[in-house]
Amino acid sequence: MVAPRLPIVEVLGSNPGNSKKRVFGQIAGIRPRNPELAMTSDAGNENCLGWAARDPSGFLSPYKFNRRDVGVDDISITITHCGVCYADVAWTRNVQGHSKYPLVPGHEIVGIVKCVGSNVQRFKTGDHIGVGTYVNSCRECEYCDDGLEVQCSKGAVFTFDGIDTDGTVTKGGYSSHIVVHERYCYKIPENYPLSSAAPLLCAGITVWTPMMGHKMNQPGKSLGVIGLGGLGHMAVKFGKSFGLKVTVFSTSLSKKDEALNLLKADNFIISSNNEEMKAMEKSLDFIINTASGDIPFDQYLSLLKSGGVLSLVGFPSEVKFHPASLNRGMKSISGSLTGGTKQTQEMLDYCANHEIYPDIEIVPIQYANEALERLIKKDVKYRFVIDIANSLK
Repeated sequence: MVAPRLPIVEVLGSNPGNSKKRVFGQIAGIRPRNPELAMTSDAGNENCLGWAARDPSGFLSPYKFNRRDVGVDDISITITHCGVCYADVAWTRNVQGHSKYPLVPGHEIVGIVKCVGSNVQRFKTGDHIGVGTYVNSCRECEYCDDGLEVQCSKGAVFTFDGIDTDGTVTKGGYSSHIVVHERYCYKIPENYPLSSAAPLLCAGITVWTPMMGHKMNQPGKSLGVIGLGGLGHMAVKFGKSFGLKVTVFSTSLSKKDEALNLLKADNFIISSNNEEMKAMEKSLDFIINTASGDIPFDQYLSLLKSGGVLSLVGFPSEVKFHPASLNRGMKSISGSLTGGTKQTQEMLDYCANHEIYPDIEIVPIQYANEALERLIKKDVKYRFVIDIANSLK
C-alpha cells in the first residue's frame, strides 16, 4: 500500500499567526526495526503513551509507561508540543555511554495544566505551562537558593534519563503527559503560541543565560555568533532585539542570505576565509559559540576587543589556545548550560513582550525518527517541534 501524502511540516517564523511555508511530503509507513516493538510497555497499569528508544540505534517507536501520582507540590501537564534538541539524538543513541533504556527523550515541553496538587500556588487547571531541561534539584544549596537550579551542587535531575529522588528514571516530552514539581514549571504567556514556546526552554535559554550574564543586552555592543542552527538563530534574534551589532560566522555560504535577510544580522563572515576573519580583529565585545565542531580558538579570540569574552554553549571535542591569546587584551573564555528557573521565566516573558519567535518546523510524532536524522544532517530551519496533541494517539 502506498502511504498517503500528508502535510508533515509547517514552518513558522517571526509572525506565528501566518504560516510562511508549507511543505508536503510523504509519511512513509514507519515501522520499528523489530516489529515486536511496535507497542511495548512497562509492567503494571500504564497511564502515559510516549515514543521511546530501546537500544543505541536510537530508533523511536510507541511505548506505554506509568507516570507518578500527582503529589501536593506537583502539576500534571497535558503535553501539546515538544521541541527536538540535539540532546535527543545524543541520548537515544547512547553517545555518552550512560543512556538507560527504554528512553523517552524531549526536554522542550509545553502544554496545558490538567490538575495541580494542594500546595501549588502559581498555576491552575487550564494554564499554559512549560518544562525545560531539568525537573528536580536539592533545593538547599546556594545555587538553588539563588534560582540557579541548573547549577545545583548535588546535580539537577534531567527531564529525561535522569534519576529522580524516588529512584525512578525520568522520561521526557515525547509523551502524552508529564508530572513535575511546581518549582520547575514555567508560565507561558497566554498571548504566546505554545508551539513557539517549546524551543525557548532549551535553545532559547541556553544563549540567553550567557548573554545576560555578560551584560550583552546593552545597545551598541557588538556580538559574534558562531553557528546558525537552533541556538545560533536565537542568539541573533536576541542580539538584534537588544540593539547589538550582530555578526554571524559560518562555514557555509548558503547561510548568508538567511542570516542577513531573514534574521537581519548586520554582517556575515565565512570562517574559513582568512581575509574576512582578519578584517574583524578586535571588533567584538562578545562571541557565543553555538557550534559543536572544533574551531580555531586563537583566531576567534583575536576578534575580541580588550576584555572581550568567548562563551561556549556547544561542545567542541577540545578547547585549545595559546595563553597569550587571553593575556594580551584581558580576554576570557567561559561556558554555560541552559539557565535557572528565574532566568528562564524572565526570558519567556521577554519573548512574549517583544514578539520574539523561534523559526520552527512543526511535525507529527510519527516523523520523529526522520526529524532526528535531518537534525544530524543540519537540515532544519531552525528547530523541529513535535505536535504531540494532534498526532500522539
